[in-house]
Amino acid sequence: MFTYEIDEKTKLKMLNLHDAEQLFRLTDQSRESLREWLPFIDQTKSSADTAAFITATMKQFGDHNGFQAGIWYEGKIAGVIGFHKIDWNNKSTSLGYWLGKGFEGSGLMTQSVKAFVNHAIVELGLNRVEIRAAVENKKSRAIPERLDFTEEGRIRQAEWLYDHYVDHIVYAMLAEDWKKK
Repeated sequence: MFTYEIDEKTKLKMLNLHDAEQLFRLTDQSRESLREWLPFIDQTKSSADTAAFITATMKQFGDHNGFQAGIWYEGKIAGVIGFHKIDWNNKSTSLGYWLGKGFEGSGLMTQSVKAFVNHAIVELGLNRVEIRAAVENKKSRAIPERLDFTEEGRIRQAEWLYDHYVDHIVYAMLAEDWKKK
């Protein structure tokens, strides 16, 4: 199981079923702000839906295809970060992340992404970590920009969000660049 202590107040811990109720409450309390950029929010209607998500992430870990972690701050779950999947042939992965209402702007996500990138490159031996974010999602885009990812381009109509398509900006960090930091 993955656990990573960022500092005395903050840790990353792989999600398990005991987290379902608390994670659902955070999702529900943050529904309005999360819905703008996350397509799964409307399908998350109960802690059972969150438990199903966690079960899928446990299978993902069991299949050696990445994992999802809760971001814990002062003993409370603040958000989620995880590998979408791992392409072992090409030694690459992509990250997704979100923070609940009241936890934004504190540096939690930048620290969490930094820890995940380090884990991917140093511990897992991957060569490439990608982050994609909607063009207008300035908060999400600020994370890879802050961590000196390379902006590689724009993918038109990359994601359907409820009633419209959004373009994505693609950012990447290569192992050779990360190790120079």
